[in-house]
Amino acid sequence: YKARSVWLSSEALGLTAKIDIVEGDATGRVVPIEYKRGSPPDLPERAYLPERAQLCAQVLLLREHGYVCEEAEIYFAAARQRVPITIDEALIATTRAAAARARTIAEAGVLPPPLIDSPKCNGCSLVGICLPDEVNLLTLLEGKRLPDADAPPDHAMPQDLTGPMEVDPWGLAGTQPVEIRRLLPARDDEVPLYVQEQGARISLSGECLVVQGRTTGRLEARLPNTSQVCLLGNVQISTQAMRALLERGIPVSFLSYGGWFYGRATGHDSKNVELRIAQHRAAADAEVCLRLARGFVVSKIKNCRTLLRRNHEEADPVVLSELDQLARKAGAAASLGELLGLEGSAARVYFGAFTGMLKGKGVSDGFDWNGRNRRPPKDPLNALMSFAYSLLVKDFTVALGAAGLDPMLGFYHQPRFGRPALALDLMEEFRPLAADSTVIGAINTGVVGEDDFQRSPAGVAITPAARKRFIHAYERRMDQLVGHPVFGYRVSYRRVLEVQARLLGRVVLGEVAEYPPFRTR
Repeated sequence: YKARSVWLSSEALGLTAKIDIVEGDATGRVVPIEYKRGSPPDLPERAYLPERAQLCAQVLLLREHGYVCEEAEIYFAAARQRVPITIDEALIATTRAAAARARTIAEAGVLPPPLIDSPKCNGCSLVGICLPDEVNLLTLLEGKRLPDADAPPDHAMPQDLTGPMEVDPWGLAGTQPVEIRRLLPARDDEVPLYVQEQGARISLSGECLVVQGRTTGRLEARLPNTSQVCLLGNVQISTQAMRALLERGIPVSFLSYGGWFYGRATGHDSKNVELRIAQHRAAADAEVCLRLARGFVVSKIKNCRTLLRRNHEEADPVVLSELDQLARKAGAAASLGELLGLEGSAARVYFGAFTGMLKGKGVSDGFDWNGRNRRPPKDPLNALMSFAYSLLVKDFTVALGAAGLDPMLGFYHQPRFGRPALALDLMEEFRPLAADSTVIGAINTGVVGEDDFQRSPAGVAITPAARKRFIHAYERRMDQLVGHPVFGYRVSYRRVLEVQARLLGRVVLGEVAEYPPFRTR
């Protein structure tokens, strides 16, 4: 027989493991099998020590639960080859020692420093959580990490990182002090699933989500290729499908028919309770809140200025200068109240020049306005912007939850019942880059036109067909590669959201002193 995804734990061993496959027979003899993507290395054991220790831990757990288990196997998918792993006393001793050391580190409550320029990071499944090169660069520029002659090789300071410190600690002045590796894939293979047809139903069939619409018929989306599910309006989802999504850690976001983000359903978020405790402690510190809020607002104003400078046909130098001055004042704001006033002034200046970025058909289609309005929006342009902001806050809520932070507890946006304050904090600097730019592009390229809106005395709403096209435009923007202004490598905007959320967690934990802003030039 074969059993898949077998999860075993043992208090005596202090171990827990989720085994890919366990093969067994009627005599009680079992063999755990672990799947790996690559090929077996050119070693006598045909596997690296961490892989063999992983299999050894699985064997110990199976023995603890009464099974006869003498060996284990690794299936290397690239070579289509099964490699037997010998479980001897030396490997058992090494595995037990590694487990004891891991418990000691966990009980200490202090994150161990990330490896420096280590080849072990390439291909590591946890590199997106650890962010070793990014954290090392930030802590180096802050002057915290110094060469340690007694450190093991993986923690030795490379020679090209020991020069003088940069005056601009985040590389915003132009040059990068060191070229770091892009260990994360530039894009994620998984994509969001949006369902907006009213009355549609989502069910589960094997490894696929089946969407049955009233008019569109049957569509399928594979679970391994789905990053999140977004339901707009009255869309039904079965218990079986919901449970499969929660088991895989795929969040389900619920939005109104008009695009208002209500919330999300997810399995257990990050188990890092210490991070959330640190977040609550930081949110109660007025100085921490003000320092982070200054960075969010300054980045937002500077990015608004950049968007105008790049897209406005004749950007008014007075407007650009005023935004520049407001950004400098925001960087020295003495209170959150003062910061709110400066942000409001910058928004009036920015939105006063916003329609100058509309070109060609967008201008003739009547996308004009008298400023920002919402709840509900009174004109087509505001309707598009409100929907884009709703999609962006949804994505930041998902990213923050995956990083282990509480999206409801912010630093700039103070807690309010039902408001994802931290998601609103982090999205400030991305409003012009991800949301406003999508709106401008959708109008200028004719993705949406004046006839794609429903008007009523209460406000203006987007038609379902136009909403679908706009979601495609938004997702194309989120999938677009962009150079990170601090780290230099190119990744998608959606990947940037994940990186920024995890780096904020490092700031909260005190591992990094300042949140690295995302500002384009």
